[in-house]
Amino acid sequence: MSLFKSFKPAPIPKGCEGLSIRTESSTCTGETVIGFYDPVSKKLLCSELVRSKEEISAFYKKYGLEEK
Repeated sequence: MSLFKSFKPAPIPKGCEGLSIRTESSTCTGETVIGFYDPVSKKLLCSELVRSKEEISAFYKKYGLEEK
C-alpha cells in the first residue's frame, strides 16, 4: 500500500477531443463558466462553474492539459 497516490488525469469527454478550452462570463449575473468550445454549434460543452483563477487551473489539471 502506498501513501502517495499517483495522479491520473480524467479522459477528455467523448465529443470534446480536439476542441479548445474557453471561459465565458454572464453579463447579468457575472458567473464564469469554463468548458470545451465547439465552433460549429458555438456552445460550451462539458462546462463547469468557476469562481477563481485556482478553479480554472484545476479544470486544466483535471484533464491533464496545459493552461494557456
